[in-house]
Amino acid sequence: MNRDEIAAAAGRFEAREFIRRTPLWKLPGATFGVECAEVWLKLEQFQVGGSFKARGMLNRLLANSIPPSGVTVASGGNAGIATAAAAKALGVKCEVFVPTVSSPMKQAKLRELGAEVVVTGAVYAEALEACLARQAQTGALLTHAYDQPEVVAGAGTLAREIEEQGSGAPDSVLVSVGGGGLIAGIAAWFEERARVVALEPELAPTLHSARQAGEPVDVAVSGVAADSLGARRIGAIAWDITQRHVANSLVLPDLAIRDAQLWLWKQMKIAVEPAAALGLAALQTGVYHPRADEKVCLVICGANLDPATLA
Repeated sequence: MNRDEIAAAAGRFEAREFIRRTPLWKLPGATFGVECAEVWLKLEQFQVGGSFKARGMLNRLLANSIPPSGVTVASGGNAGIATAAAAKALGVKCEVFVPTVSSPMKQAKLRELGAEVVVTGAVYAEALEACLARQAQTGALLTHAYDQPEVVAGAGTLAREIEEQGSGAPDSVLVSVGGGGLIAGIAAWFEERARVVALEPELAPTLHSARQAGEPVDVAVSGVAADSLGARRIGAIAWDITQRHVANSLVLPDLAIRDAQLWLWKQMKIAVEPAAALGLAALQTGVYHPRADEKVCLVICGANLDPATLA
């Protein structure tokens, strides 16, 4: 995975009116109660399908021949929504396997997009097993939620866009991690030109646990962000790239994540799911300490939530 593959993905997107160029807000750190020069918000919750996943899923579909049986994916929700949206735009069939932890709102959105939805397994890993078994029968194109080169390259276009909009790279980028496709793409683009920081819930620490063990390991997954950051094991691509380009792997308690999610809504009217709030939580709790002159970018990565949860 390298910058050329990410640039190639961006070129595929330019040929189609599907992927949105989402806003980048630059605000003083004081806006968030943080002592740093600037906080950049990459508002990827405005992306097609409500999350960054649209980038990787569309790139996977465009880079491969799609059989008559269409495409299939296992997902906590967001990757499935992105795949279904891309499949609908290309006029192909889509089957999505989701675990029972997936929110009813996300399942409803999948059906609205025309996907066939199979609810199976308690967690993402079990839904993935069912998806792989089905794919072996149908021959559909498998779109993995985070561990395919095209998916990671597509996610990396977000970092490329940040650099273009920011007239240069920020000093640091704080990224939520589940299976690791997003942080892998971002780190592959920035390499050493920005400090990329991995953030995970304490109750779903795939990368953090892998670093403690010295290799990817299975972890128990639960907590407020389990439907988005619910991978049981860090992806192989993400493990390789983060070993080379990501120095810091930090974890956050659910309470801090929830507080940051509500702060974004109450103070800025930004409605996002818990997984999108880890960057702000890290800043506001002091888990990540920026320098006084630092420009910190937060990737606000998804908005597929039940609005009632923000009350």
